[in-house]
Amino acid sequence: MAAEAGADRPIRIALLSYKGNPFCGGQGVYVRHLSRELAALGHQVEVIGAQPYPELDPEPGVTLRRLPSLDLYRQPDPFRTPRRGEYRDWIDLLEVGTMWTGGFPEPLTFSLRARRELAARRHEFDVVHDNQTLGYGLLGSRRLGLPLVTTIHHPITVDRRLELAAAEGWRRRYAVRRWYGFTRMQGRVARRLPHVLTVSSSSRREIVEDFGVAEARVAVVPIGADTRVFHPDPAVPRVPGRIVTTSSADAPLKGLVHLVEALAKLRTERPDTHLVVVGNRPTTGPVHEALERFGLGRAVEFVKGISDAELADLVRGAQLACVPSLYEGFCLPAAEAMAAGTPLVATTGGAIPEVTGPDGEACLAVPPGDAEALAAALGRLLDDAPLRERLAAAALARVLGRFTWQHTARATADHYRAAIAAQRPGRTRGAPAPR
Repeated sequence: MAAEAGADRPIRIALLSYKGNPFCGGQGVYVRHLSRELAALGHQVEVIGAQPYPELDPEPGVTLRRLPSLDLYRQPDPFRTPRRGEYRDWIDLLEVGTMWTGGFPEPLTFSLRARRELAARRHEFDVVHDNQTLGYGLLGSRRLGLPLVTTIHHPITVDRRLELAAAEGWRRRYAVRRWYGFTRMQGRVARRLPHVLTVSSSSRREIVEDFGVAEARVAVVPIGADTRVFHPDPAVPRVPGRIVTTSSADAPLKGLVHLVEALAKLRTERPDTHLVVVGNRPTTGPVHEALERFGLGRAVEFVKGISDAELADLVRGAQLACVPSLYEGFCLPAAEAMAAGTPLVATTGGAIPEVTGPDGEACLAVPPGDAEALAAALGRLLDDAPLRERLAAAALARVLGRFTWQHTARATADHYRAAIAAQRPGRTRGAPAPR
């Protein structure tokens, strides 16, 4: 049984993450910042992660345990077939077999490896925090005497729906369904979890509806911007006509193609308007086709592999930031732009309004998937300096008051204590954490 963790006692946390890249995707960002702030509160955090391994801040109280997979999706040889000597056990065989048949194995196989790790070290932790793995292996953690808290940023069924809607032809639709087959497992696991955290009320509704999780078991703990890095800096000059956005993948969910279409409209009257995208330049797909169709090759720059400090300067140096997403479970790029003091245009997709507030308060808001509305809002803000200043000031105050990693860590630690208390002898197992 895990040791009791009182209100003042440091908590020993096993923080699990099957994907930990801190520069591409929200899971690695979450692990990096949450682990640092939990340690700053005095807790002990061991991050247990697979490739790409998390990159953690050098904070006393934070350690990394590498739990290697076969790393089948690494660059530059994704979907590779491992050499014979790389196979270690039956989990490796399951991982490669699932990949060969078009599925995505990592949530399941990481959960099985993590359970084996936790079984060997059960007395070293007070609580296990799973970062959206939702694999069958984690259901055994409570039998090991370890309370389990799980973060679901948003159900991946949302991504599946959007990709199916954009898929052309039965072969592509079949491939999408097969790839997202792991979401059935995630739903089954989620329904059996006693303590689920999520980052927004929008995601909470999706989890209840898509995964069938009891509403009382899902608590909202928003994430936030790293305000040590993302903050206004008058020394960084604004580049006239520059719009910045973040798009880690050419996925329909990110809505980048609509921003490209809006840029084409803007440049007919404002030829100096240009776009910087933090992400990879696509070589195929709708964004690539739109760039070619509108002749925007020189007006859109893609940057990748930059540090947080470089990203913050890039955001500060833009006249505007834009979030064109069709859906977001929280929207960290919006919070970061707001913290940096850059005026924002954002859609109302998913949880974005929870971060940005209503239209005209701290941003200009437009419907998702509407290039005309995006172009109109961007043009309005480019032409109105007083409006830019007012929105930027309101946005900064909103982030500092609600969306910082310090707030996230304190609230998360409260849920750890609730999970630990619920598993003590004499308490009903599976009792929901307080909301």
